[in-house]
Amino acid sequence: MSGSLKPPRPSTVGILILDKPVGRTSMQAVATVRRRAGGVRTGHAGTLDPLATGVLVIALGRATKSIDRLMATDKRYRTEIDLSAFTTTDDREGERTEVDVVTPPSREAVEAALARFVGPIMQAPPTFSAVKIGGRRAYQLARRGRPADIPARPVTIHALRLDAYDYPRLEISIHCGKGVYVRSLARNLGEALGTGGHCAWIRRTAVGPFTVDEAMTLDAVPDPLEEAMLISIDDAMARVEADGASGPVTSVGGG
Repeated sequence: MSGSLKPPRPSTVGILILDKPVGRTSMQAVATVRRRAGGVRTGHAGTLDPLATGVLVIALGRATKSIDRLMATDKRYRTEIDLSAFTTTDDREGERTEVDVVTPPSREAVEAALARFVGPIMQAPPTFSAVKIGGRRAYQLARRGRPADIPARPVTIHALRLDAYDYPRLEISIHCGKGVYVRSLARNLGEALGTGGHCAWIRRTAVGPFTVDEAMTLDAVPDPLEEAMLISIDDAMARVEADGASGPVTSVGGG
């Protein structure tokens, strides 16, 4: 064999906890990690909107077989909701429809409205989302001026906490199950209060047992990415099982 030929790079296997930056899609973040891992098969355990930041669990190599289990874990978010307007995207990037409110809702009214969304609920995803409608992504239809009527589906919100409120802005912490759209929660809260409702920002602080405190920024991911920097499959699954055994507590509270 010629000395000029490089031996094949061994497959990188494991879990990376990434702190996704604002402005990047989840797949763009995954593509960057894949390149730095030498092109190994790579996937993520739950999409974050481009506007959102925070925990993106990325599986590499054989760890991609565990993505379904990782996606099934609970999620935790913090978000700021603007009650002054609805938007076409349910976040600050969409076209605004202002809502005039004669008397802003009290803190007690906001907490009472939040309580309506704790537990098993039906929730319609945003028209600008990756949900497939007739084989097309909902956001693709919306961008063509043909927004889909997406049916509501069952999801579970375990806990909501009102952290700050100064009309028209409020901040909440969310503990929820798989499939919850924070942007839809903002819209639904505005509808319940008779105000507007869209997300000014969203930050995912945890996916199952994996928290933002242990997450690596995209800029800090080395090139090449070495397996020693990843969480092993066995360790990751043990943490997921231990987290699931503790069980969620359903509640709503103020701060």
